[in-house]
Amino acid sequence: MIVTVWGENLHEQQHEAVQKVYPNGMHNAIAEGLRELLGEAATVRTATLDQPEHGLTDEILASTDVLTWWGHMGHDKVDDAVVTKVHQRVLEGMGLIVLHSGHFSKIFRKLMGTTCGLIWRDDDVERVWTVRPGHPITEGLPPVFTVPDTEMYGEFFDIPQPDELIFISSYGGGEVFRSGCCWSRGRGKVFYFSPGHETYPIYYQPEIRRVIANACKWAAPTTELGIRVCPHAPKGWFETNPNLGWEKKS
Repeated sequence: MIVTVWGENLHEQQHEAVQKVYPNGMHNAIAEGLRELLGEAATVRTATLDQPEHGLTDEILASTDVLTWWGHMGHDKVDDAVVTKVHQRVLEGMGLIVLHSGHFSKIFRKLMGTTCGLIWRDDDVERVWTVRPGHPITEGLPPVFTVPDTEMYGEFFDIPQPDELIFISSYGGGEVFRSGCCWSRGRGKVFYFSPGHETYPIYYQPEIRRVIANACKWAAPTTELGIRVCPHAPKGWFETNPNLGWEKKS
């Protein structure tokens, strides 16, 4: 399995408070956890916003089984052409793990077809409750675990009804949030997981790392990536519809 960990890497460069928590960037902290937990079963690499094509070239995307996505202050800086390529790869079967403020990313909103808005406030304790015990994403996790310092995300969360709801979070102010949600899009699997604000060391926490590693294993494609087309499609249909970007499978 090849996992590409994508991060904006903007907060880490511009905000001292974030630099202190993630001196090597959140993307590297996430990648470190995946390498630790997935071991030789996965090759884990990183990509950031400031790289050519945001580090998501055709070659990188073609070889990626699972893409993790963290974004916040640079959503509008992500090139629409890259979003289109990532969207197509998900439909073909690439897994996508969207983290925290990535709920407002172009790619997540494109896949969900909604605003993906929510309510939020800083500085709270979060309890993450497993509501789908036995699911692969919950493997090795307790029924509930605590994130000591976090940003509160609350309902209403404007997303389509999840195919599977894995986690619900509760907070000191009484709020609740659907913090772990799964969907299928085309042949690909999508998982959204909310804990992970940039000013807190959440991506070093063992339970958080376990969730992301489990999610990567769950989302990895089990068959050849690609979209099969009806064998009764008119002759020459592919040649006359090149903008769809689909790869014909025999």
